[in-house]
Amino acid sequence: MSFELISLLVTLFFLAGIGTPIGYSILLAAIVYLGVSGADVALAGEKILQGFYGSAILLAVPLFIVAANIMNAGSITDRLLNFCVAVVGRFKGGMGHVNVVASLIFSGMSGSAVADAAGIGKIIISMMTRNGKYNRGYAAAITAASATIGPIIPPSIPMVLYALISNASIGALFLAGILPGLIMGVVLMAMNGFLAHKRGFEVEEAVPLKQLPRITGNAFPALLMPVILLYGIYGGVTTPTEAAAVAAFYALLLAALFYRSLSFKVLYQVFVDSARSSAAVGIVIGGAFVLNYIVITEQIPQAIQGWLQGADISPIMFLIMVNMLILVLGCVLDATTIILVIVPLFIPTCEALGIDLVHFGVLVVVNSMIGLITPPYGILLFVINAVTDIPLREIISEIWAFLAVLVGALVVMMLSPDLVLWLPRLLGYQG
Repeated sequence: MSFELISLLVTLFFLAGIGTPIGYSILLAAIVYLGVSGADVALAGEKILQGFYGSAILLAVPLFIVAANIMNAGSITDRLLNFCVAVVGRFKGGMGHVNVVASLIFSGMSGSAVADAAGIGKIIISMMTRNGKYNRGYAAAITAASATIGPIIPPSIPMVLYALISNASIGALFLAGILPGLIMGVVLMAMNGFLAHKRGFEVEEAVPLKQLPRITGNAFPALLMPVILLYGIYGGVTTPTEAAAVAAFYALLLAALFYRSLSFKVLYQVFVDSARSSAAVGIVIGGAFVLNYIVITEQIPQAIQGWLQGADISPIMFLIMVNMLILVLGCVLDATTIILVIVPLFIPTCEALGIDLVHFGVLVVVNSMIGLITPPYGILLFVINAVTDIPLREIISEIWAFLAVLVGALVVMMLSPDLVLWLPRLLGYQG
């Protein structure tokens, strides 16, 4: 390991350790590396500009953020929740099931776990804790766990970022996320049902079946959004980036014209919040462009690949090792950093071992999402804490059961690539 690389790592961990935002930490550490190595520091700006100009697919990120924020600001989220309550609220642990189903539906619109947790999550936690039917920690824990589904079922911001660093097909990645996302929903609902019976949670008052058509009709325009997005992408009508623009525009039409629940003042705030969120992601991405250049310069991927080949490690053993590493890193790093900074190190080895990059990408994204609810860092735990004021210790005490079943689902996906790749192959993807 060179002295320049040691300088980079020391600076990065020091800055992150004292609470500097990870995007700034990466950029400053990269600049230290360039300065110590005698390279022109302006090279950092050049690599950032080259990265953004050569990555049109990144335009999908702010557009999906805008779509999610519009849905939260309008009444779209409320109508989707009413629909979920009517469909699954009547069963044992009903509001927990509503929580998971709402995340499954909402994930087809936002592509962001944080948007899911902060938007629909805040509303459903208040519904669950009303009248004391569920304790605060349980409601917050299942909300955080179900929000991890958001970036698995398309559209998915993390999958867009993974496609950027791996050159994997974004359409195949979106398709490959559907079954894993449904599996995650099923295991969460199964655990919720088990705990509901074990703890004796009360059954919610069932919505009369005669009201179901009216409630469904009220939510139907919002339920159409995932259909429109998927048809646009896989019907050859739009690219994934154009589909993100369609999602934002459709959300705006629904909230402003169809449901009439979005004022100009609220819309302005939506754009401001979306710009801030997009800028935060953009800083991390920019830092990752410079860091990836340094990683290539130091020939780190080749060193890892050479070590693994010398150790004669099988593809499944490699996947186990990488997933264990990402699970550990997920405790302290956010998903964007893991995907943009850590994962590129393993792409050449995946190709050398014959591991399908779409399968690997789904595992990486699922694993990174599990990291969002893994103590002690777990950013979704902090998001839920921030929007509800529920103490972290109460959330963490209830999260372990849901964390366990999600890790179990990840193991199934890792050992069954055909399960993950079945839908993409059915629709013409050749891996």
